[in-house]
Amino acid sequence: MADYDLIILGAGPGGYVAAIRAAQLGMKTAIVEQGLLGGTCVNRGCIPAKTLLHSAELYQQAQTSQDLGVTAREVTFDFAQMHRRRAQVSETLRGGVEKLLKANRVTRFTGRGTILGPGQVQVTGEGRVQALTGDKILIATGSIPSTPPIPGLDLPGVVTSDGLMEGEPAFARSLVIIGGGVIGVEIASIYSALGCQVTIVEALDRILATLDREISQSLTMLFKRRGLKLFTGCSVKRIEPGQQEALRCVFAKGDSEQSVEAQAVLVAVGRKANTQGLFGSGVSPTLERGRILVDEAFQTSIPGIYAVGDVSSKTQLAHAASAQGMAAVEGMANRTPEVRADLVPACVYTSPEIASVGITADEAKAAGIPVKTGKFVMSANGRTLIDGADRGFIKVVAQAETGKVLGAQMMCQRATDLVSIVTQAIVNGLSVEQMHRVMFPHPTFAEGLGEALEAVEGSSIHTVRAM
Repeated sequence: MADYDLIILGAGPGGYVAAIRAAQLGMKTAIVEQGLLGGTCVNRGCIPAKTLLHSAELYQQAQTSQDLGVTAREVTFDFAQMHRRRAQVSETLRGGVEKLLKANRVTRFTGRGTILGPGQVQVTGEGRVQALTGDKILIATGSIPSTPPIPGLDLPGVVTSDGLMEGEPAFARSLVIIGGGVIGVEIASIYSALGCQVTIVEALDRILATLDREISQSLTMLFKRRGLKLFTGCSVKRIEPGQQEALRCVFAKGDSEQSVEAQAVLVAVGRKANTQGLFGSGVSPTLERGRILVDEAFQTSIPGIYAVGDVSSKTQLAHAASAQGMAAVEGMANRTPEVRADLVPACVYTSPEIASVGITADEAKAAGIPVKTGKFVMSANGRTLIDGADRGFIKVVAQAETGKVLGAQMMCQRATDLVSIVTQAIVNGLSVEQMHRVMFPHPTFAEGLGEALEAVEGSSIHTVRAM
């Protein structure tokens, strides 16, 4: 008889949520984690980045508060204190995870978990080796930063997002970011708000290339207006010592080679599945570019072994990992998953925030789906004007004949909250007409969504139709 019904490797958003749900469903559950509870999200990713961004935005607001009738003199920031608060927030959340695991009687093992075969896990840590057996195994080991083969990455002052979120190096007055994806633009927002000269070097033709083109273009415009330098379609050739202890990042666009100097360089080209030391000899599930392949039930090519989150998913988001973890264990218990794990809202915590869910009009066109769209420019939104926020927009995409909502793209204040309204509509098959029966309170950012919904049907006096 196995020691456990389920053994989970990794205590990040995918792992600990799955463990709690499994225990609630009556499974005897163990969770193995060699690092801190909460995984990358709580300790080196989502939470630290948003905590630092909140401090940076407060500093920036204080710098311009005179326009609002509030004068703040000699406003400064303490970067070390910002990181102390970042650490405190993460510690509080880790404590919450620990309490939840204990309350649900999930057994915790500290160490590296290695799968020796179906139902067999070896835990190495705390000076001992333990052998565990389980009816099923769930892998939720997350991801680690990708490091491209660029000469000079080992120089002092060159860091990944993990290092930066842990306070290394000290605040730099100038920063080059290699990569214009979500991680790159969020960190660019933090440092730029604190007065750092930020340069982004991106290999693709635009930043945030996986999102709606208008979002990318709008953020590019805002970044340039704020003094950030952007180089797209460029490949980094090397990093080398510069003048006055600075670093020089050398990159090329076509045959033209350029360089920029900064005190620090951030490598933010993405993350890869964390499978280091995960499989013992003879255990080899099917992989694709390092990612563990799974079926619709999140089971790997090895029966009884499952995987969720960054280690197996193309969508590397904490809330996606949690939804997948819940769906996986509910499937193991022969239950219908409560949450749709395939519809994932994407969020980017810049200023203004960016969020999207479902499909864009371009994606619908490529798939041969006839759609109608509506767009509201948030400069006409009362709450946006009150807050002095930058210009943004909300777009809604709906099926042309039925009016059923298929997606939305937003770049505005509180976009990461508003996107859940549209996600709920898509999950429940609501039409634009059904959605805009709701009365949106005034003045709120949510009114912008209401205006965009009305624009889909051409009934709003404030909105314009998106082409």
